[in-house]
Amino acid sequence: MNLIELERALRQLRLGGIAQVLETRLRQAQTEAMAPIDLISCLISDELTRRADRLLERRRKQAGFRDPDRTLDNFDFTFNPKMNRSLVFDLATAAFIGKREDALFLGPGGTGKSHLAQAIGQTAIQQGYKVLYRETHVLLDELAEAVADGTRREYMESVATVPLLIIDDFGMRKLPHTAAEDLLEIIMRRYERVSTLLTSNRPVEDWGKLLGDVAAVSAMLDRLLHHGHVLKCGPRSWRTKTAPAS
Repeated sequence: MNLIELERALRQLRLGGIAQVLETRLRQAQTEAMAPIDLISCLISDELTRRADRLLERRRKQAGFRDPDRTLDNFDFTFNPKMNRSLVFDLATAAFIGKREDALFLGPGGTGKSHLAQAIGQTAIQQGYKVLYRETHVLLDELAEAVADGTRREYMESVATVPLLIIDDFGMRKLPHTAAEDLLEIIMRRYERVSTLLTSNRPVEDWGKLLGDVAAVSAMLDRLLHHGHVLKCGPRSWRTKTAPAS
């Protein structure tokens, strides 16, 4: 079996990571007089690295981040220095997911809530967790579509079981009349089973009016706050800072 045939066989065996570097590793083995076991170890390591990288990339795509470039490294904590950095980095360890805890990020628009939520989602993926990111209105629109095509049960099951669900921008848009009932069901099904991170530019006191159902909001908050972490963002807005002078 020549090199081309060997690479083809490796791809048929779904060992694309080895196939991709085989020729390079063979040259390295000849140059450095590598022992056979060292060559095999390098090839196996290459395959494992490729699989891990592909898994991370697949989970990032599945998460559906609106801004996939948002990380903690490119967040400016000095802009709002009173923000609880310690809490942010504690959440970024993903320990709260292992404990099935929740988080609320509250503050005016433009204060970094979505950035931090997505950054924490990225760190959770790096630590092996599946993540689903949805803006609130998108989540509810998808649920309505599932109702229309008869797949509500399957959709709700996927939303209710993902280890970290990020519900972003709650309060930014007018929501359908079923929003309170649907959101409450999602929160109740996830409560103490998996973790939810919700961001909102509206104080929790306004949620009842926003959803038109004080009882549902009270039940939601009881669950979110029972094992919940609250991060207050602001008060300064990045959008105000970067807006062109008039």
